[in-house]
Amino acid sequence: MTTPSLQTVTVLYFAVLREQAGCSQEVVQTSAHTVLDLYREAQTRHGLALPPERIGVAVNDTFSTLDHVIEANDTVALMPPVCGG
Repeated sequence: MTTPSLQTVTVLYFAVLREQAGCSQEVVQTSAHTVLDLYREAQTRHGLALPPERIGVAVNDTFSTLDHVIEANDTVALMPPVCGG
């Protein structure tokens, strides 16, 4: 049986996600394959309430999707929906 390899990723939290996580960023060791996997880990770790389909993501300063495959040393930004007027 092979143990999943861990990689280091920086996670940035914005707005309500920052409030729920109790921090604006953290560096994590993760076995997550995609941004969705990483978000689910964060939900478990911090009790994030937003369902994944309601968040926006950026990887390394480029807007992305939940199915984006993350790599070691990526920076992943998690953002709630934004309303404006």
